[in-house]
Amino acid sequence: MVKNDDRDNALAKIEAALYSAGRPLKIEELIRASGTESRTKTIEYIETIMKKTKNTFKAIEVVMLPDGSYVFQLKPEYSSTIKRYAAKPILPNATLKTLSYIAYMQPISSKQLLETRGSGVYTHLKELKQLDFINYQNVGRLKIYSTTEKFQKYFGIQGDVENLKQRLFSKIRKTATKSNSTESLIANIN
Repeated sequence: MVKNDDRDNALAKIEAALYSAGRPLKIEELIRASGTESRTKTIEYIETIMKKTKNTFKAIEVVMLPDGSYVFQLKPEYSSTIKRYAAKPILPNATLKTLSYIAYMQPISSKQLLETRGSGVYTHLKELKQLDFINYQNVGRLKIYSTTEKFQKYFGIQGDVENLKQRLFSKIRKTATKSNSTESLIANIN
């Protein structure tokens, strides 16, 4: 039988690990953080934290990702609300555009990136490689870039690359449709 103090201490340690990590944590990491050395107990404690979080908070959650890791995060529907309050973004807009281009076009060569994104792409690639959001393979004299598993975890992307491309294309199409309907609405008003 686990004493309440031990249980509360383990719960607090798991909460602290999830909150401070800023990334998904594997169950092994949470077992170490909890100090229980028990997978079963740690999962039980995580489920307790998930229920408490769901019942207490409206905008944040603790969820299990498809790969079995756990993350403490803002619910996706609130991300646009907090943009102006959030700390400095991890990536400048130009680098983020390069990353999204790589995600959509992958695998993509350094030559294609240079032609599309300009000479600043080298700085972007260096930043993205340091963050482990992209990797590359040498093919002859070219480097062929693609996104990493860390990229998918960080941005909460589930599924394979083709699924990602379809979702990105769908979102672009919706944005373009809204933009066109807004333009035609304005033209009709004038």
